[in-house]
Amino acid sequence: MLVLLAFIIIFHITSAALLFIATIDNAWWVGEEFFADVWRVCVNNTNCTEIDASFQDYPTMQAVQATMILSTILCCIAFLIFVLQLFRLKQGERFVLTSIIQLMSCLCVMIAASIYTDRREDLHKNNLGLYALAQEGRYGYSFILAWVAFAFTFVSGLMYLILRKRK
Repeated sequence: MLVLLAFIIIFHITSAALLFIATIDNAWWVGEEFFADVWRVCVNNTNCTEIDASFQDYPTMQAVQATMILSTILCCIAFLIFVLQLFRLKQGERFVLTSIIQLMSCLCVMIAASIYTDRREDLHKNNLGLYALAQEGRYGYSFILAWVAFAFTFVSGLMYLILRKRK
């Protein structure tokens, strides 16, 4: 049981780390001369422009930003609730609250990555001043980590749903 518990804790911490990296790091869309994320666009590694209200389709980027932040916060809250439930639950009960919160985190990261996947081309075409070189770009590792974090949080949420507290 201790090995299973250690695996679940490590899996959850890994999920949270992936969410933090995907949310913070500047590599959702990359190319030879630029890199961009949901917060800013940088050209030649020196000229960085923050994405603000002057950005066309700014509400779309705000939706991606908000859901990525929310998924990270929910993942951290789920871990804290898991630790509390570990000591408070009676034997034989399931970690349902932890599972629900972790699955909500999974849903949020899926929404963020899906919005970015769907709207990326329009965002770049509508903001050619920022994304002048973006046509030759590709998805970066932060975007890929967001999808990996989706899978990790989903599996983690299911593990909590199935897991019972045993002696």
